[in-house]
Amino acid sequence: MSVLLYVALVLATGFERLAELVVSARHARWSFARGGVESGRGHFGPMVALHTGLLVACVVEVVALDRPFLPWLGWPMLVLVLASQGLRWWCIATLGPQWNTRVIVVPGMSLVRRGPYRWIPHPNYVAVVLEGIALPLVHSAWITAVGFTVLNAWLLLGFRIPAEERALRLADDPAPGPGRT
Repeated sequence: MSVLLYVALVLATGFERLAELVVSARHARWSFARGGVESGRGHFGPMVALHTGLLVACVVEVVALDRPFLPWLGWPMLVLVLASQGLRWWCIATLGPQWNTRVIVVPGMSLVRRGPYRWIPHPNYVAVVLEGIALPLVHSAWITAVGFTVLNAWLLLGFRIPAEERALRLADDPAPGPGRT
C-alpha cells in the first residue's frame, strides 16, 4: 500500500509542476507584453528533462528496486517535500508576474527584495534542491536523490543561476553594452 501512496505523491507533484507551467506561460505573456527579454534558453530543455526524469526515476527506483518506506526517513522527508512546495509557492506569490520557469526579465522592473528574497537570493532553487533530495527519500530512493542532486547542481550552478544573474545585471544596467540597444 505504501508504494501506491508514494506513486500518488509523485503524481501530485507532477500535477503541481503542470500548474507551475500554466502560471509560467501566463507570466511569460505578461512579461513579453512589457518588453521582457528571454535569456539562457539553451539550458531550459535539459532542466525540463531533468525535472521530468526526477518524477519518473522516483517511481521506477521504488518499484524496480523494491525500496521500502522507512518511517524514520520517510516522514521527515515528506515534511520537507511539503515545505519545499510551500516555499516554491511563496516565491511565486512574492514575484507575482515576474516569476517564471524561464529566464525572462522586463527591463526597468526593480529587483524583488521582499518575502523569501529578503533573506536568500534564489529561494526558488532552495525549494528545488530540497524537493529533489526529499521526494525520492520519502520512499528511500537514494540513487534518484543523489543522481538528481548532482545533475541539478551542475545545471543550476553552471548554467541557470549565471544566466539569471547576467540577465538581471543587463536589465539593471542603463548603458548599452555588447548585444544591447
